Amino acid sequence: MSRAWTSIPNTWPTARPEEERPAELPRRLVDRFGREVHNLRISVTDRCNFRCIYCMPERVQFLPREEVLTFEEIVRVVRIVQPLGIRKLRLTGGEPLVRREIEKLVAQLSAIPGIEDLAMTTNGIFLKELAQPLKKAGLTRLNVSLDSLDRETFAQLTRRDALEQVLEGIEAALEAGFVPLKVNVVAMKGITERELLDFARLAREKPLIVRFIEFMPLDGEGIWSMDRVLSREEILRRIDAVYPLEPVDERGAEPAERFRFRDGRGEIGVIASVTHPFCHACDRIRLTAEGKLRTCLFSLKETDLRALLRGGADDETIAETILQAVWNKEPGHAINRPEFVKPERNMFQIGG
Repeated sequence: MSRAWTSIPNTWPTARPEEERPAELPRRLVDRFGREVHNLRISVTDRCNFRCIYCMPERVQFLPREEVLTFEEIVRVVRIVQPLGIRKLRLTGGEPLVRREIEKLVAQLSAIPGIEDLAMTTNGIFLKELAQPLKKAGLTRLNVSLDSLDRETFAQLTRRDALEQVLEGIEAALEAGFVPLKVNVVAMKGITERELLDFARLAREKPLIVRFIEFMPLDGEGIWSMDRVLSREEILRRIDAVYPLEPVDERGAEPAERFRFRDGRGEIGVIASVTHPFCHACDRIRLTAEGKLRTCLFSLKETDLRALLRGGADDETIAETILQAVWNKEPGHAINRPEFVKPERNMFQIGG
């Protein structure tokens, strides 16, 4: 049995001080480590109808609606950054499908020349009604969060008894043509182990790519610790013992490593943000619901684009601001390093 998946490099760019972006550089989104940015994740709301324990506290104060970017402001930002190199967009939240008329934003974004991929991450609860409209509006890919196939465990993790609705949403998404559909599972030690093979069978029986995401320190209740991280190695070891795996290919800038089952029936992925950071190849930036640009999921600082959008700044000024922010993108998140500092924001406030 191949063990090609048992060890991967754990690399991190050499830290360098922040600096002014050289004026002679081409007008594209590149940082001082040479990484080019092509992927923008856009949080359309911080609101959510779940209260997942790895994402947010049970009681939470959401943003006033007037502080959230309008569809027009989001579209303007995308039109500014697309010529600078952005080719992929992902709509996130909170839960993006609680944003009213979200399919209208999808239609506007899908019509922007140069945008090659428009995806969304959702908890799936509204997909039964919205999968078809989203597909018609131009959404190209969907990721659905599903952390357990057991009703009681699902309710424990999400603080909502809604497993059946999510499963119905997944079926609706498949019927709408979102094939293959990605299913995201946050892997937590003491919880996920007993369901690994159930999820593997799901990936073998349906046109789904199940992706296991290591539990990250962005939860709302402060429960994260390394002891609660179900690692990449453990996930792959347990599944491979029953359903032998082999790597698919090099992932480039994608966050997930891909593995196919050796008999050709299905595929899984692993996003090992904690035990094997992939910061050296990161090509992503994030826009929060209230218009703050974050160059890393674990950024300790942000660039306020909403102030520029609503303060009369022209497109050139906004573009230069974004170029400078990306130039000083962090080398990495440093979770496994002594200098790691947990961001003040939780996942729902950043965008998944």
